[in-house]
Amino acid sequence: MGRYYRRWSLDMSVHEPPSISAKLTEYKAKGVTKIKLGLTDIDGVIRGKYVSLEKFTGLLEKQGGFCDCVFGWDVNDQLYDTSGYTGWQTGFPDTGYQLVADTERWLEDENCPYFIAQFAQGEDAHPLCPRTRLKQILEKYAERGLTVRSGFEYEFSVFEESPHSIRDKGYRGMKSITPGNFGYSVLRTSVESDVFGGLMAYAQSIDCDLEAIHCETGPGAWEAALRSEVGLEAADRAALFKTFAKVFLQKQGLMGTFMAKWSMDYPGQGGHFHFSVADLQGVNQFYDEQDPRGVSALQRHAVGGLQRYLPELLALLAPTINSYTRLVKGAWAPTAATWGIENRTVGIRIVPGGASAQRIECRISGADANPYLVAAAVCAAVLRGIEEALEPTSPIEGNAYEQQDALPLEQQLPINLRQAAERLASSTLAIESFGAPFTSHFVQSRLFECAEYERNLNSWQLERYFEII
Repeated sequence: MGRYYRRWSLDMSVHEPPSISAKLTEYKAKGVTKIKLGLTDIDGVIRGKYVSLEKFTGLLEKQGGFCDCVFGWDVNDQLYDTSGYTGWQTGFPDTGYQLVADTERWLEDENCPYFIAQFAQGEDAHPLCPRTRLKQILEKYAERGLTVRSGFEYEFSVFEESPHSIRDKGYRGMKSITPGNFGYSVLRTSVESDVFGGLMAYAQSIDCDLEAIHCETGPGAWEAALRSEVGLEAADRAALFKTFAKVFLQKQGLMGTFMAKWSMDYPGQGGHFHFSVADLQGVNQFYDEQDPRGVSALQRHAVGGLQRYLPELLALLAPTINSYTRLVKGAWAPTAATWGIENRTVGIRIVPGGASAQRIECRISGADANPYLVAAAVCAAVLRGIEEALEPTSPIEGNAYEQQDALPLEQQLPINLRQAAERLASSTLAIESFGAPFTSHFVQSRLFECAEYERNLNSWQLERYFEII
């Protein structure tokens, strides 16, 4: 728990209304006049608003309303023409949302608290809410007496640009905060210590503590590892970090991007997901002291589930057209559901770590993916692997790119978003885990993304064909 704020709870079945009054009194003493809240849409974009203290009090007692167009448009606020959930035909009514009262963060530079909210339909879970999809998967673990501890690590790039300047430049010739390839550079982190240290402190202040941050290979390339947490908290922190890291950087006159790949000259940007499964007492079930590498039967079955099911769930881990420019051989990103022990050329890496840290790193997901859906997809595949006692193939030693073609076709990853969306559409696991409404809607949203790309000219086409053809 960060030292910059205290968590509090407004569970009305436990706490009496005076606790609300005390909190409001505290806010007013600090000069707080508003509350900020945010809801994460299916693309991982946090949509939100400020509300007055009076409105905030009402939201603790009943649901709020949020225009359901957030489920009817893409990341550019362009309306889908294929949405079966909402559209012009429905009139875009409000859908409900609930504040999650124990997610309070303090935004010091805005002098107000921030709360995570989640979409709801009356007393029922909203079928398209990403946070709820993950929550329901984790509840299935709880039914088996299990919990999931996880943490995200993000690669992103930092530029000396503004939202205006990058548009004026047409996203060309952007100036990185530092030049050259300086992976793990002490020189770069020392020279830019104010920004590195400032981001770490800012992340801690909003309870998104970083275990580490360093330079990656490429101009202005950074990697940040968030502290692992149990349950929903890890994905909550990942979603907040992606947005508020950009907030912090823009307030310093900088910009950060979490695109899977912003330049074909450099490696892509991953959003790797580390996790382990424990019992309700917190004992790591991935660890077996009798095994030379500490790999338990349950961890093997988890890998088996990932190998079997992640290829058909790939659209949740690689949700954009750009995602697939990263998933190419020899570019530090996997192209098949390969696995190995302490091997960074595979998609599923077992990290030996004893009883306290034995875990799996899913290296398939990009930095551009919605963390709730990454966690939901991985956890669903793992749970099915455990339930079906699936055994993985033999672990790969050495270069996975040279050996992956020997894997069955179903363990190869789709090569573009359209293929991935079509595989997701036919996935029984997706429908059973996330529900038919969500699966259908997400597939349609990805196909819309494909159609938008296919109907637009890009600079490569113009440069290649304009004169010579």
